Amino acid sequence: MTNILNFKVIMTQDEDGVFVADCPAIPGCHSQGNTYEEAVEHIEEAISLCLDVAQNDQQYRDSIDFPHKNASGFVGIRDVFVPAPQFI
Repeated sequence: MTNILNFKVIMTQDEDGVFVADCPAIPGCHSQGNTYEEAVEHIEEAISLCLDVAQNDQQYRDSIDFPHKNASGFVGIRDVFVPAPQFI
């Protein structure tokens, strides 16, 4: 049986339309893609590469916030609307 880890990834799109993926639980684990699907593929690869590094680097491994079974930390992302200041 294969063990699966479920890391949360934050996806954003920059001003040039590039999709940016960030895995906050793993320091330095970021990627991007020209499409959403490409960014997902690239962050999956980045996560795997980071975990490969962690295999031989105890200090880096200790810095990773590994997901625990039945644990939740991520609640969600929400748009919050506020009145625009006059200088905009």
